[in-house]
Amino acid sequence: MNQDSAKKLWTPSEEFVKQSNLTSFMDWLASEKSHQFDEYHELWQWSVKESDDFWEAILEYFDVQYNGAYKEVLKGSMPGTEWFEGLELNYAEHIFRQKSTERPAIIAKSENSAIEEISWAKLEQQVASLQKTLQANGVGFGDRVAAYLPNIPEAIISFLAVNGLGAIWTSTSPDFGTDSVVDRIAQIEPVTLIALEKYQYNGKVFDKSAAISEVIQRIKSIKNVVLVGDSEGKYSNTVDILQWQECLADENAELQLQRVPFDHPIWVLYSSGTTGIPKALTHSCGGMLLEHLKYLSLHNNVKPGDRCFWYTTTGWMMWNYIQASMLCGSTVVLYDGSLTHPNLNVLWQYAEEAEINHFGISAGYITACMNEALTPGSTFDLTALKSIGSTGSPLPPEGFTWIYNKVKKDLWLTSISGGSDVCSAFVGGNPHWPVYAGEIQCRALGCDLDAFDEEGNPVFDEVGEMVIKRPMPSMPIYLWGDENNKRYQESYFSFYPGIWRHGDWTRITKRNGIVIYGRSDSTLNRGGVRIGTSEIYRVVNSFPEIEDSLVINYSSRKGDDLMPLFIKLRQDVNLDSALIKEIKSTIRKKTSPRHVPDEVISIEDIPYTISGKKMETPVKKILEGVDPSLVARKDAMRNPESIRIFEDMAKN
Repeated sequence: MNQDSAKKLWTPSEEFVKQSNLTSFMDWLASEKSHQFDEYHELWQWSVKESDDFWEAILEYFDVQYNGAYKEVLKGSMPGTEWFEGLELNYAEHIFRQKSTERPAIIAKSENSAIEEISWAKLEQQVASLQKTLQANGVGFGDRVAAYLPNIPEAIISFLAVNGLGAIWTSTSPDFGTDSVVDRIAQIEPVTLIALEKYQYNGKVFDKSAAISEVIQRIKSIKNVVLVGDSEGKYSNTVDILQWQECLADENAELQLQRVPFDHPIWVLYSSGTTGIPKALTHSCGGMLLEHLKYLSLHNNVKPGDRCFWYTTTGWMMWNYIQASMLCGSTVVLYDGSLTHPNLNVLWQYAEEAEINHFGISAGYITACMNEALTPGSTFDLTALKSIGSTGSPLPPEGFTWIYNKVKKDLWLTSISGGSDVCSAFVGGNPHWPVYAGEIQCRALGCDLDAFDEEGNPVFDEVGEMVIKRPMPSMPIYLWGDENNKRYQESYFSFYPGIWRHGDWTRITKRNGIVIYGRSDSTLNRGGVRIGTSEIYRVVNSFPEIEDSLVINYSSRKGDDLMPLFIKLRQDVNLDSALIKEIKSTIRKKTSPRHVPDEVISIEDIPYTISGKKMETPVKKILEGVDPSLVARKDAMRNPESIRIFEDMAKN
């Protein structure tokens, strides 16, 4: 879209701007630091050019509690920077600083259960009791605890308990098959696994006891397992089995909030695994605390008493992100289940019932609702709704317009883009600026984002590679098990030395807004569960009938989220219904039910570059309607004739 043609959909009122957290921060900078800024872009420029001063201001403005002292804000360059060396703090402590008798800590609902409210007093008691149990079973400072849980209160209780002890958290969702779970959490050698044997999704109950048993057998570091809910499975006698309710039984346990060094690991998240075993992204306690306080408060405008929701699973960084709204005094709102069961209105109905103020969903869900001609604004009472967040993929202009036409006219739509890499957003909401169709409002404070061409030159109002030119405290401190930062360096800094290349196509508009055009690499994001193409290939390659394959996850021009699997069969093999069924069932078992391909299509050849790389991104762009000549140079292909079938598909 030409930036001049972008339609203005919403403008913040003077009162909205005046009452925003961002205005309060700017007023504080003027009065306490003598930094006067007339508008947001001036503030952003200062925040990246004088980044040490900015992040020190964040530490002070949010009254972060810590022990020790620091001599400098930042040492070193990317990767391997050190922040606030000498400080000790605790993330969970800053969540519990917000406890109140006036509002619940958590509101939760699932497909088959009514809304439940958990008070701050109950949350504190359960966290403290679980901590006592974990300690009694050998969990201490620096140990790893892994969760295999859906998006339920028990997951938040577990994280807060683990973090308060100075241990390290990681989680995967039960959508993942056994291989995908082991590929992730085995890397960090957890001592404890917290898991749920049965979970529901799309009206069905899934038994994960066999998967739990296999995980225990394959990850030898696991010494004890905490089972949430009723337990029926039989497990190895090499581990101790603990029942959730027994772990929470001590009503007199005292909450522990151990302060740890600023760069102590808080959790390990995982990349999609596009190019092999998923990267184990290790973030620091201090870095995540500062980033989340900054983003949730200044860019999402979360205030004490707000109710914040994001549809997510525990295997996606948005679970960590929305939980961070509790740092700002909000009530976090959870939903466990399918966003299409019994129909697409299920989340809009929940927004009414739970009186949600900040409502986060995927761009795919918005376009699906649009395509189904839903009218949430007239169907439900959305009086409480202040903002809608969108992420996961670029939201098309039509999706922006639908929100304002069919959901609510006086609403702040905050499209955001970031990643598990920083567990936050690089670009997103700005309560001072208007919303334009198809455009993210701004670059986030402290994020020195630019668009580069292939030679590393900045481009303005042109599509380029998204890069980050200066360190952010929420960048990984390292990738777990990555000797000498080798994989870290290759993943983010090999293209532009010393500068973070994120893998998104982006354009910085003349308004200093942002348009995202999708990944310049490949990932498969289905319903909030993200895996890499390599995980599908590992399954497909096990079939002797299949010589090669290509999997793509793309948005059609109608806005449909599609994931076809293209296969090249071996000679004298035909693709029949039995083989298709076996392929789909094996992918379901080995990866996740959400990544079963929509179609299995037999083609003559798989397109490759001369250097031997599968052309996933070019095929994706062709199917999304991009001119093939712009994304697939045939003189750079090993087998240029193979691209023709996708060109033909795009025409139909």
